[in-house]
Amino acid sequence: MTRKLTSITLGLAVLVACSLFMTYQTYGNLDFAIALRGKKIVAFILVGIACSFSTISFQTLSQNKLLTPNILGIDSFYVLIQTLSIFVFGSQSLSKATSIWDFLLTITLTMSLSTYLSFTLLKKFKRDLFLFLMIGMILGTFFNNVSNFMQVILDPNEYDHLQGKLFASFSNVKPDHLTIAAILIAIICLFLWHLAPQLDVLHLGNDHAINLGIDLRRLQLMTLFAITALVGISTALVGPTSFLGFIVANIAYQLMKTYRHQSLFLAGSLIAILLLILGEFLVEHIFSFNTTLNVIIEFTGGCYFIGQILYERNGNKR
Repeated sequence: MTRKLTSITLGLAVLVACSLFMTYQTYGNLDFAIALRGKKIVAFILVGIACSFSTISFQTLSQNKLLTPNILGIDSFYVLIQTLSIFVFGSQSLSKATSIWDFLLTITLTMSLSTYLSFTLLKKFKRDLFLFLMIGMILGTFFNNVSNFMQVILDPNEYDHLQGKLFASFSNVKPDHLTIAAILIAIICLFLWHLAPQLDVLHLGNDHAINLGIDLRRLQLMTLFAITALVGISTALVGPTSFLGFIVANIAYQLMKTYRHQSLFLAGSLIAILLLILGEFLVEHIFSFNTTLNVIIEFTGGCYFIGQILYERNGNKR
């Protein structure tokens, strides 16, 4: 009953935040404001759901509530793709290309590399998931170094154009991108929703899950594929959102106080949508676009991350 009440409260809070965001300072131009802000609301919903499902699933898989899927280097690979495309073709050539194909190509490349690495490394190291995560960190560092090298020798104008793609932005989201992302995210999230009972069992630990009949390697591969797909789609849609998943997952754990993933997925998605709407509201109406949503998310996430580490440290001392 408490969890249902919490979910209903979060849902009402999201509805109020959406209404406020859509109608605040419209100055009588409500139709224009809805058309302009409506696509942002849809993007908030899609990215919030993708971050919640992917991060909660990944933390269950890794048995660690301080890790996020970014440790696999997916965001770094996205930065490398964008940097390499401008470095090779130039921003003017890319601006002439069809945006929908650029969007699909980014998703395909990100998912292909992440899935290939997941299947290959887990097959080689079998149940040694932490070694797989360490290799993901190393690859992420490598991608960042290559990107930084190319960015240093880029033309300043090209570099300015590149920076616009490397920060999370909901202002330039295209409606056709939203349609494709909505279909893909819905399919993958339904797949993870179907896997939720097995993920519930995995909360007991890998050995207990195997003893209870869970095919651990198969579950790891399927979940990792879904996680990398969700992160790749949300990153290609709006750009990297590093700490968002970490914040919403840990808040969902504290609010719901349950191991059941379906409840956690729902609460985490609502929290993520609420935070994105409030963050964008601050950017537009409080800071007057003098900062970005990415900066607010990373600052809030960094503070929350430090607080969570200190909390865990004090808990272990006791």
